[in-house]
Amino acid sequence: MTEKTYTCGRCNNQLCAQGCTQHTDKMNAYDWLADLPDNANACPVVEVTFKAPRKGYFLNSNNLNLQKGDIVAVEASPGHDIGTVTMTGRLVPLQIKKANLKADYELKRIYRKARNVDMDKYREAKALEHETMIESRQIANDLGLKMKIGDVEYQGDANKAIFYYIADERVDFRQLIKVLAERFHIRVEMKQIGARQEAGRIGGIGPCGRELCCATWMSNFNSVSTSAARFQDISLNPQKLAGQCAKLKCCLNYEVDQYVEALKRLPSREIVLQTLDSDYYYFKADILAHTITYSTDKHTLVNESTISARRAFEIIQMNREGQKPAALTEDGRPVESASTDLLDQDNITRFDRNRKKKRRGGNRNGASNKQQ
Repeated sequence: MTEKTYTCGRCNNQLCAQGCTQHTDKMNAYDWLADLPDNANACPVVEVTFKAPRKGYFLNSNNLNLQKGDIVAVEASPGHDIGTVTMTGRLVPLQIKKANLKADYELKRIYRKARNVDMDKYREAKALEHETMIESRQIANDLGLKMKIGDVEYQGDANKAIFYYIADERVDFRQLIKVLAERFHIRVEMKQIGARQEAGRIGGIGPCGRELCCATWMSNFNSVSTSAARFQDISLNPQKLAGQCAKLKCCLNYEVDQYVEALKRLPSREIVLQTLDSDYYYFKADILAHTITYSTDKHTLVNESTISARRAFEIIQMNREGQKPAALTEDGRPVESASTDLLDQDNITRFDRNRKKKRRGGNRNGASNKQQ
């Protein structure tokens, strides 16, 4: 029995598992059941992916020998569509369950593997998408509709197109559908998407230097609130908190649970620590490191002292018992009087002094060498 060799872009065209696929975007799901015997024929339903993020499940009624990566012609309404097989076998029912499809979901059929004629028609239809999107935007603007058409997806046989649009309010686009159908001679389907979905379809690079999460792996979008930024002690700056979709960044939710758990191990911000020399107010905290910086002034950083959360709880307990330690630090040494100018931290010329000193030192060395 000869072993099959599967290749994918992630494995640099080397031997890899059958569950791998050439698609590395968020539409890909690793088939961890692919190595089971007779997995391909275990389920007659096949997952087919079209233009991201649209995919569907179709019935292989003709018992075609389908594998991941095969381009097939599937049943559409009307005509047929062209897509790529991305999953077969036992994992498909689990994917259908994950997609929360209704019990009465009607499965359409797979007609055949795509022929050269089908592919030629498919390429012609895809070449019309950008031009159609630009022209449809102008038509919607002429009709005075408060909406933005973000993308257009043609069906494989060019008989139908899906127009993805964004709108803040309810839009009556019945007249728009008539105009688009007469202009492009196709059947029109309007589908509303949100700002996050539009950013995922367009793609881009985030401020972290990586490709947008919504364009790579995120498929479900949870609501993001400013409380997530407060828990992580992030400055509530709208320009920094907003992503390219003008909404709050989805990554604010990634670590918020860990910060909430860590905050439970820190004392309240309202508690004032009392010592023999002064009273100290909460100023800032390193939540994950469990350290807190206190100041003798409520509004500015004066006589700062950074202590651990354990030391803070010890002082709070002493204050409740009517005792005051000599200092915040555990060694008992008083905090040296010092003030910090927070505005000086953002001064763009704060590094120039060191550079000038280095240049002067280099000139002196050069002059001494010349004298020798």
